[in-house]
Amino acid sequence: MNFWKNKVVLVTGGSSGLGRMIAQAYYDAGVEVAIAALEDDAVRLAAEEMSTNDRKVLGLQADLTCQNDVDRVFEQVIERFGRLDVLVNNAGRTDRGKVLDTSPEQFQRVFELNFLATVRCTRAAVPHLLKHEGHVVNIGSLAAKSAARWIGAYPVSKFAVAAYSQQLRLELGDSGLHVLLVCPGPVARKNERLYPLEGTEDIPESARRPGAGVKTKAIDPEWLASAVLRACERRRSELVVPGKARILFAISALWPRLGDWIVLHKT
Repeated sequence: MNFWKNKVVLVTGGSSGLGRMIAQAYYDAGVEVAIAALEDDAVRLAAEEMSTNDRKVLGLQADLTCQNDVDRVFEQVIERFGRLDVLVNNAGRTDRGKVLDTSPEQFQRVFELNFLATVRCTRAAVPHLLKHEGHVVNIGSLAAKSAARWIGAYPVSKFAVAAYSQQLRLELGDSGLHVLLVCPGPVARKNERLYPLEGTEDIPESARRPGAGVKTKAIDPEWLASAVLRACERRRSELVVPGKARILFAISALWPRLGDWIVLHKT
């Protein structure tokens, strides 16, 4: 029996990058797919390209930092499909810049999309997910576990996603909700970013690259998307890629100075 038969997923930030690959992986597994993202043309094009004659992808334009837009998205998903089994909180933005040069307003802007949009969407989704022992997939980052230099407000926002994921597991796990935190290193991109990086003027060239110069191989997004589906099927709590990064996380928790030294030499 197909694990994903008759199930429905909503992928935020699903019009490009990793979100697009995750949406495609669910679609290929037989799931009914809805995607939500900010740019109307990009959402419409992605939905059209993924759709077939048998199944149409629902593309929804939305600003997920706006509660009214979030409410509208979930109303349309339930109206179209009648249920929701998976929420993938993928919408987000990366950041660059020295931490003291990052203003409170910049922190707020990154935090609104990377964390508070996740909170808004999760709160809207959970009543529907609990009906089917569904899944919340929160896309974090290696930076959700270990901060690095010159990436501005990004690690703060992703640490918050990691903490929120744990709180959800602790409070709602017994009610049947599965929560998966995905912490990948830099993901290879097939297309240019929808939004260019900001705050790169006064940081090293290496920090402007994907992953802010972390010394690890870029991850194939199609492989990662498939790994997300497998982790949902097994109801895993976390997916860290590369897995060896867990060693750094453990060292940093036990011996922070040694953890800092490793980060300095690996980024």
